[in-house]
Amino acid sequence: MARHLLMLGVAVIGLLLVGSNLTRRQLDVEFHPEVQAEIAESQTVSKQVDAEFEAAWKSRDLPSAAQADSLLVARRLSLALTGTVPSLQEIRALESIEEDRRIDWWLQHLFEDERHAYYLAERFARAFVGTEDGPFLIFRRRRFVHWLSDGILENKPYDEIVRSLISDNGAWTNTPAVNFVTVTTGSTEKEQPDPERLAVRTTRAFLGVRLDCMQCHDDNLGGDWLQSDFQQLAAYFAEARSFGLGRGIQNEPDRQYKFTYLDADEEVTVEPHVPFAKELVNQNHKSRRDQLAAWVTDKENMAFSRAAVNRVWAFMFGRPLVAPVDDIPLEGPYPPGMEVLANDFAKHRDLRRLITQIAKTRVFQQQSRLPNGVTPEAEENWAAFPLIRLRPEQMAGSIIQTASLPTIDSNSHILLQFARVEQIGEFVKRYGDSGEDEFEDRGGTIPQRLVMFNGNLVRERTKDDLVANAATRVAQQVKDDNRAIEIAFLIALTRRPSPEEIEHFTEILQNEKHSQAQKMEDVFWALLNSTEFSWNH
Repeated sequence: MARHLLMLGVAVIGLLLVGSNLTRRQLDVEFHPEVQAEIAESQTVSKQVDAEFEAAWKSRDLPSAAQADSLLVARRLSLALTGTVPSLQEIRALESIEEDRRIDWWLQHLFEDERHAYYLAERFARAFVGTEDGPFLIFRRRRFVHWLSDGILENKPYDEIVRSLISDNGAWTNTPAVNFVTVTTGSTEKEQPDPERLAVRTTRAFLGVRLDCMQCHDDNLGGDWLQSDFQQLAAYFAEARSFGLGRGIQNEPDRQYKFTYLDADEEVTVEPHVPFAKELVNQNHKSRRDQLAAWVTDKENMAFSRAAVNRVWAFMFGRPLVAPVDDIPLEGPYPPGMEVLANDFAKHRDLRRLITQIAKTRVFQQQSRLPNGVTPEAEENWAAFPLIRLRPEQMAGSIIQTASLPTIDSNSHILLQFARVEQIGEFVKRYGDSGEDEFEDRGGTIPQRLVMFNGNLVRERTKDDLVANAATRVAQQVKDDNRAIEIAFLIALTRRPSPEEIEHFTEILQNEKHSQAQKMEDVFWALLNSTEFSWNH
């Protein structure tokens, strides 16, 4: 019932749009000096990153891909930062900017858009608290994501965010950062936070180090990690205790952490110690968690900066510089660009600055193809932009945006925003969530193709009886077939069609057996189900 009311609301809004132009609200195309200054300042680091990659390609005698056009780069950035393709409205605004300044304006536009903050918050939340909603009383994932989104939108320093996650006290309602701790509540017999789970999250999400296997034994694969390294790190979280039926966290400073080591006969008290960079530990803190938070985010703790760089790089390219994303060697060797970006991030702790530096590199802005094809060696060494399947929520977000000529953002009607959230959630359930290990390529599946071919979202967002959708509005307002096809390609694929594609789709539009709206529905359906639509390239 709720779903039908939702679609009715969208249809009502569509009726209001019938008489409007192809794009409704004008976007601000002015350059804002403070944002542009930040972008300009990033250029030095971007050039250093490119220099390292170019030297690596030269040493391996690898050709590198040519520069991609601005529309393709804008598509990549939109998918990476908002989880959707650009709207026709955004494309028109972008193309009104002179070519050599388009990417700078596009970054400015995305950074000022609330969608980028919420989407990045959702991506970070997967690493910080996982993908499950958790127990009703003690964890609110949505509340956590909104808090994280607010911090990203105001460009709060990343180290401040992480320190709050590790060390904050209070109720999850008033201090949402404590959800990092409360999400582990309920996994222990006494309904208290789980120090071991928290140690795993801390090392993987914030340091790019995997100590998981050392929960139960020493490293038996030739490494230096010991079971004591893991348990001593977990001991920092022993003081975190639940209060108010588990709805918040407070410290019990005198609480000890006890553990029975492998092959030991008795449980012992484990004192908190960090597993590496012990010289960075500062004892002058109110609590053990404060001490741990300060050590994790210390400017000299390069594991923290490398982990941030690797994860943001993975958000933008679809795969990390070092794989797996949370298993970065402490002593190297490191791929080109990593240390340059990590050293700058250690100084500034600025996610927006890091994103800009990556976006402005030649590595990010190059094409995904080479004249003689992309070899495994070229792909491994980033000599061409990697071809990566879109994530489920990117697929859903792009389908929904493709069905709308104006941008669906925080300025859209509340019913459209609500419909977007509801339909993305439903689509992801059917298509398959990528889970926490989101950068593992699982390949496409037959059920996923069936969801695209026959699923509700594609069908409802292209059918010719929904007044609000793009196919209907293009059919009503654009009488020239070539221009209608061009608009469809821009909306769905963020590019213009080739002459061969225009010829192919013109034949569809000249079929007299169907109405113009039905024929445009076929065009949009074909584009949404094309291989090109479902890949980042």
